[in-house]
Amino acid sequence: MLHAIIMAGGSGTRFWPASRAATPKQLLQLVGERSMIAQTAERLGDLVPPERRLVVTNARLVDAVREQLPNLPATGIVGEPCKRDTAPCIGLAALLVSRVAGDDAVMAVMPADHVITPDKAFQDAIKQAAALVEASPGLIVTFGIKPTYAAEIFGYIERGEAIDADGSPTFRVNSFREKPSVDVAEHYVASGNYYWNSGIFVWRARTILDALAERQPNMLEHLNNIADAWGTPEQQEVFDREFAAIEPISVDYAVMEHAENVAVIEAPYEWDDLGGWQSLARRLGTDTDGNTLVGKTICLDTTGSIIRSTGDHLITTLGVDNLIVVHTPNATLVASRDNEEQIRKLVKELESRGWGEYL
Repeated sequence: MLHAIIMAGGSGTRFWPASRAATPKQLLQLVGERSMIAQTAERLGDLVPPERRLVVTNARLVDAVREQLPNLPATGIVGEPCKRDTAPCIGLAALLVSRVAGDDAVMAVMPADHVITPDKAFQDAIKQAAALVEASPGLIVTFGIKPTYAAEIFGYIERGEAIDADGSPTFRVNSFREKPSVDVAEHYVASGNYYWNSGIFVWRARTILDALAERQPNMLEHLNNIADAWGTPEQQEVFDREFAAIEPISVDYAVMEHAENVAVIEAPYEWDDLGGWQSLARRLGTDTDGNTLVGKTICLDTTGSIIRSTGDHLITTLGVDNLIVVHTPNATLVASRDNEEQIRKLVKELESRGWGEYL
């Protein structure tokens, strides 16, 4: 049976000041009427019932996640005691799934903060991937997004020979490439043989655990210690101690760069990872002046800007261009759209000043 793992431990600093430690990106309503994590759960529909879903998040977010996903059983939310990136998150989820469903259980692993439409196309793609994994034990299946421009912010997947499969076009993976320079990205796009890496995977629990045993044995030892104590009075004490001892590493570096038996399905759905405030223009559109306006605003002689207010707070602009303006109750961001990547630098400056009330 298929199990869904939703990774919800990210911080989303590029969405500061809306994204904070207590309300990171995945808990925000950025596009649509519900939060990102609620939309991710809804996207699964009847494909995976609540009892076979597992959300892995930060310990301090467990209550907030439970509030947003009330249909999940109490055991369906795991709160990591500290941030250790995606490989430990996925490894622990695989061990917990294998405890209840066996090593051959099929897992669909996905981030909590992506925009994917329509839901049916996503579900059909997951079904296709699960069928491939069922038919070929040891296979890892991922999803590639056809690039629409030479993006420097995404990893890329180089496709190889075609695989005969029902559904969307499917290929062997030749290699995974890290975020490239713009010149390299332009080459990737022009070749037609590369996809953006969506960060969504389907595999058997045994497959990912075997990969970690080969490439990250120390990590797996700590994770096994946690799994052995799961459900006992010592669970939290062991979890805190053993998880903190793991070196942070992404699943891309820990597993995917070295994996050989990997297939990529050309995603039949629309996808956006909402990397920062400029993504709102893509998702929500612009007015005749090129502005994306959210909330109560009056913008005169204003062009090419993204402006987001909350509640009854009014934002007015006059004679400006190419800005990002975001209001929250205790902090306001005003930035050039050209400097969006520097928002992370701003967040680090707040940390260095000890201004935790704004983080």
